[in-house]
Amino acid sequence: MIDKTVSSVAEAVSGISDGSTVMIGGFGRAGQPVELIDALIDSGATDLTIVNNNAGNGDVGLAALLAARRVRKIVCSFPRQSDSWVFDALYREGAIELELVPQGNLAERIRAAGAGIGGFYTPTGVGTTLTENKEHREIDGRTYVLEYPIKADVALVSAFKADRWGNLVYRETARNFGPIMAAAATTTIVQVDEVVDLGDLDPESIVTPGIYVDRVVALGERRWLNDGAFIGGVDLAGQPLERAAETEDAQ
Repeated sequence: MIDKTVSSVAEAVSGISDGSTVMIGGFGRAGQPVELIDALIDSGATDLTIVNNNAGNGDVGLAALLAARRVRKIVCSFPRQSDSWVFDALYREGAIELELVPQGNLAERIRAAGAGIGGFYTPTGVGTTLTENKEHREIDGRTYVLEYPIKADVALVSAFKADRWGNLVYRETARNFGPIMAAAATTTIVQVDEVVDLGDLDPESIVTPGIYVDRVVALGERRWLNDGAFIGGVDLAGQPLERAAETEDAQ
């Protein structure tokens, strides 16, 4: 009987070794597998190369992993923003290496790894320092640069629901990098809100087939959600989202 579920986040991340390349899903906090990251910190694995869209937010999740000085190198497209002070301090100190990749290239390089594509040509980055010493080619009158796939030893992914075979569905934009990272890693580890019975997931809604998934751990609804709504941030006026919701109710 195929059953990819495990009982704890510690069991889920067991075996991740020092020096591993780890893809971590998420676009900022959306879709970031925070509990798996916390378990990775607790595991003690170090000298890691992390592939993520960002370089951490605030002091939790990926930022906490960086703060614990477990990361040797980060590959990302958007390393610095108002709340990326952990990465900023480490980079200024020379304590972390950065490989900056344009966001579209990052997504396509990850997708290429999962699809078994050996490389591709793109015009993105041509003429900048990001493409120095890379192969260039003129195609139909336009200059392109050769980019290679990004693969990983491990992918940590957050999804909404799974069955015991590892089939996954996601919640709206929290999907982001999850599907392509799941396909691009040797071992894919997924945290979900809920594991449902076989047949409960609509086959037409399954985004990541279980063939790409190795371990699944169910955690219940995330602590920054309330009935599926994100409550961990602020609205456009700078009000905490919980307070904004209360104001709307009062009106």
